[in-house]
Amino acid sequence: MTDRSAGPLAGVRVLELGSMYAAPTCGRMLRDFGADVVKVEDPGSGDYARQWTPIQNGMAIGFARLNSGKRSLSVDLRSVPGQDLVRRLAGKVDVIIENFRPGRLREWGLDYETLARDNPRLVMASVCGFGQTGPYRKKPGFGTVAETGSGFAYINGWPDTPPTSPPFGFADSIAGISAAMGVAMALFRRERTGEGDHVDVALYEPLMFIVGDMIINYTSTGFVQGRVGNGTGSASPRGVYEAADGKWLSIAASNQAIAERLFEAMGRPELLADPRYATNDVRMQHNDELQEIVKAWVAERPRAQVLDILDKFEVVCSQVNDASDIVEDPHFRARTLVDLAGVEALGKALMPGAVLHVEGYPGPSYVGVPSIGQHTDEVLTELLGYDEPRLAELAAGGAIRRG
Repeated sequence: MTDRSAGPLAGVRVLELGSMYAAPTCGRMLRDFGADVVKVEDPGSGDYARQWTPIQNGMAIGFARLNSGKRSLSVDLRSVPGQDLVRRLAGKVDVIIENFRPGRLREWGLDYETLARDNPRLVMASVCGFGQTGPYRKKPGFGTVAETGSGFAYINGWPDTPPTSPPFGFADSIAGISAAMGVAMALFRRERTGEGDHVDVALYEPLMFIVGDMIINYTSTGFVQGRVGNGTGSASPRGVYEAADGKWLSIAASNQAIAERLFEAMGRPELLADPRYATNDVRMQHNDELQEIVKAWVAERPRAQVLDILDKFEVVCSQVNDASDIVEDPHFRARTLVDLAGVEALGKALMPGAVLHVEGYPGPSYVGVPSIGQHTDEVLTELLGYDEPRLAELAAGGAIRRG
C-alpha cells in the first residue's frame, strides 16, 4: 500500500514569487499538503506582510500564519544576477506562484512562456487584481478592490448602511485557495500530458462566482439585489439572534424540513398551518413578521438553552463565536486548531490548520517562521549546487541576502 503520510503533494517543489496575501495563501495551501515551498523575498524589506499589524514582539501575526513551514530565499528580482538566479531555479521546480502586475515578469525575462521553454513541465500560477487578460489587466488591485468590484461589498451590510468590505483578507484568501486548486489541476494534467500550464487568477473572480446569483438574477429579471443584513433574501427564517443573556446565535432554516422542525422546537406547530408561513415563498413575503416571532422566542431564553433545544430538534444553528470561543471549543481543538510552535515572539499560539482533511495524511506541522533569507544558502546549494565562493560573490553584489 502507498504511504500517504507525507501528503498528496509530497515531492512537489514550489517557488513562491509572491508577497502579502493571495499568492502566499496559495503557497500555504500547497505546503499544507506536502509541497516544499521556497518563498522568494526582497533582500531589503522582505515580504511587506512582515510589516502588517498586529505585531507581537516584532513578529507580524498574519505573516506568521501564512508562511510558517516555508523556506525563505532572499533574491533581488530587480537585478540582472537575481533574475538569472530565478531563471535557473525555474528549471528545478514544479510550480511558480507570482503576483506581479501583468507584464512585469516579461520585462525581467521570467514570464511563463520564457521559463517554459527551458522547463516545459513548469506550472505557473499568476494571481493579480484583474487577471492576465481584459481591459483592466494592467490596473493594480488589492483585496478591497476585488471585494467592491465583484459586487460583494454592495450586498454586504444592512439596507441603511453603506456598502461594506470585510475586516480581513476575504478576496485574497479565496483567490489564493482557487490558485492552489488551479495548480493541483495543472499538475494532474501534467501527469497525463507531460506539459505544464499557466494558471491565471484574478482576485475578484472567485468572489464574483460566490455572489453570482445576484448577477444571473439581474440579467434574468432586472432586479438589483441590495443589502439585507443577516438574511439571504432567498430563505426564511434565517438570521442572527440575541438571546436573553446578551449572547448571539444563528439559525438557518434554509429548507422546508428545517423550518418545520424549527416551529416544532419553538412550540409553535400552528405556524405550519398558517398560510403566511406554510412555504418558503410565502415566508419570504412575510419575512419581517416571522423574524419578529423567532427573535421573541430566542430572547426569552439564555443562549445555551436555545441551542440545546434546537439541537434536539436538529435545527441548523450555532453560537456566534469570537476568537476566545473558538479556542475553547472542543470540536475546533480536536479537528481544526493547530499549534504554531517554535516562535518565541508569539508564545503558545494556536491557528487554523489545513482547510480540508485527506484520508491517510495527518496534516502538516507548523514550526517556526522563516527570517528573511534564512534558507538562501541551503536552497541555492541544494538546487543549483552553488559553493561558498559563488554564494559570497552573489551576496557581495547584492543579488542575494544570506541568513
